[in-house]
Amino acid sequence: MKQVMIPAFCGTVTAMNLMTATAFAAGTEAVTKPLDSLKTLIIAVIGAIGVIILAKNVMEFAQAYQQQDSSTMNSALKGIVAGVMMAGISSVLSFLGF
Repeated sequence: MKQVMIPAFCGTVTAMNLMTATAFAAGTEAVTKPLDSLKTLIIAVIGAIGVIILAKNVMEFAQAYQQQDSSTMNSALKGIVAGVMMAGISSVLSFLGF
């Protein structure tokens, strides 16, 4: 078994090293442009949903503050933080270079 497998393996490795070809890729915009558009759309949707969540939770917090309901205030504050994070994701990603 060793007498057959070792030379076959060495021959395969040698062939893989000797039979390489350089590929010059040009015009990758046709492939990446739809993906960039999809990425932009998804980030915009997340930002829009974040603004809606932020507005809803600000109103919830105002109502809870008026009624002095501390558990609803805590829940609304968590929602406000989540909404700010979602609304600000596009600016964070653009700052990072995505």
